[in-house]
Amino acid sequence: MSMFKTLLRQVGQYKTSAILTPVFTSSEVVMEVLIPYVTARLIDEGITAGDMQNVYLYGGLMLGMACLSLLFGILAGHYSAYASTGFACNIREAMYRNIQRFAFSDIDKFSTSGLVTRMTTDVNNLQNAFQQLLRVSVRAPFRMICSICMCFVIDARMSIIFLVAMVVLSVFLYFLISRVSRLFAQVFQQYDRLNSSVQENVAGIRVVKAFVREDHERTLFDKAAEGLYRLYVRTEGLMALNHPVMNLVVYGCIIAISWFGAQFVVGGTLTTGEITSLFTYVMSILMSLMMLSMIFVMLTQSAASGQRVAEVINEQPDIDNPDRAVTSVADGSIEFDHVSFAYLSGKGSGEYAIHDITFSIRSGETIGVIGGTGSGKSSLVNLVSRLYDVSKGTVKVGGTDVRRYDLQALRDAVAVVLQKNVLFSGTVLDNLRWGNEHASLEECREACRLACADEFVEQMPQGYDTRIEQGGTNVSGGQKQRLCIARALLKHPKVLVLDDSTSACDTATDARIQRAFREELPDITKLIIAQRISSVKDCDRVLVLDNGKVSGFDTHEHLLQTNAIYREINSIQNEEGGDFDERKTRKP
Repeated sequence: MSMFKTLLRQVGQYKTSAILTPVFTSSEVVMEVLIPYVTARLIDEGITAGDMQNVYLYGGLMLGMACLSLLFGILAGHYSAYASTGFACNIREAMYRNIQRFAFSDIDKFSTSGLVTRMTTDVNNLQNAFQQLLRVSVRAPFRMICSICMCFVIDARMSIIFLVAMVVLSVFLYFLISRVSRLFAQVFQQYDRLNSSVQENVAGIRVVKAFVREDHERTLFDKAAEGLYRLYVRTEGLMALNHPVMNLVVYGCIIAISWFGAQFVVGGTLTTGEITSLFTYVMSILMSLMMLSMIFVMLTQSAASGQRVAEVINEQPDIDNPDRAVTSVADGSIEFDHVSFAYLSGKGSGEYAIHDITFSIRSGETIGVIGGTGSGKSSLVNLVSRLYDVSKGTVKVGGTDVRRYDLQALRDAVAVVLQKNVLFSGTVLDNLRWGNEHASLEECREACRLACADEFVEQMPQGYDTRIEQGGTNVSGGQKQRLCIARALLKHPKVLVLDDSTSACDTATDARIQRAFREELPDITKLIIAQRISSVKDCDRVLVLDNGKVSGFDTHEHLLQTNAIYREINSIQNEEGGDFDERKTRKP
């Protein structure tokens, strides 16, 4: 019931159209059902009796009913289309609003490809189901009930044939729906896998081509597509039984009516016009049953989609604003107090990525963070801006637990340049103003100067008005990183986190960025994650992580004297130009 309540709330401002649709549909059905009855009167009292006045009277009445039926049908179609498209629009907006509130852990739970499938395929299924629900699911049963009533009015004995047919079809539909519903749930899970394969391939198409892995990726896609194909074959194979069974029942009813009706006509208890009407009504009843069977199958399919959509709309984000949230960050000081963290859904198995970490950073300090792959560097800095919540312990920024802050206030004060840099389609200026939508052109130029991005932006064909393609495909990796740093600086943060954000820049550019930060941004606390010793050696202190734990936290000079891991990394990089991870594979 929770799913239905969630979906019904999305009808919203389209309630009037949703109500008018079945009203006009019912009116259309009434006209359609009365026409065969008037036809019987036309045959018996007009044509058979040779009375032209009745022919004109009933003929005109039929014409008027047909025109009204057409008008009601047009209005029903208009309002159903308006209500269903609005319903789908509201669902997408509700899902998107909640997705924007998701923490990283929530995204991990559903997966990006899964969310895309729900926003597209599942919502389209619900839109079609809602439109059919407003029209066909009203039209079919109402038309069937009215037709049965008219059959009883004409001849109650013949109506027993229809009741038997309905029982047979009901048993068949129960069997069909119970089998198909389980298959549709599997179909949408397979859609997620297919979309994941496509999304991953398209996003990494340059890597695929660089490593000549087209055949490998094609094999993965073919496997996902083959799985979807097989499920659909099984599902459609069961649904295909609907039509022949329906034909069997229809023709059986026609034969039964012909046999018994002929005897009643000969016996004088049934007229020619009445048996003609009965044939029309039996076709109407059985067509309505066929429509109902298709509706049940469609609703079964859409129920799986509805459940998936409702899960996204009803999902309570793992991270949300607390009651009486703190709305300002005092300074850029950071404190970790016995902090442990594990990815609990989607991304990990529940093992700690960082374990029992304790340290403190003064406001305005520049801190380097270095460690091997999987040492917990990114996990650690994600906790500062509360992109994830700690599993144990406390993280404080400005002397206050990050869980007490208003999220917007915290994330405005803690600017993060993530490891995976993302630029959006639009101009350079549009992308920079993600950091501050009201930033002036001069402010954007100053941020680019500090990030050493001004030198290449000003050489672009249209400068700051140059268009960036989706994903930043028309700029290099280093340029993308510098634009992302400039974007973060426009927030005027108290804490700036650079998660390996200069890895694609050459050493000279990296050094200029570090010097600009040190000389011109002395009041901002800076956390610089890097693989190169050269990127962190001039920091006030360097935090060395190893397997999710703090191995050392001191100045570059002291770490060289006291920390064996840091000393070995420095030796490797000075002698061989290697990085942190090379110490793990270096031969003694």
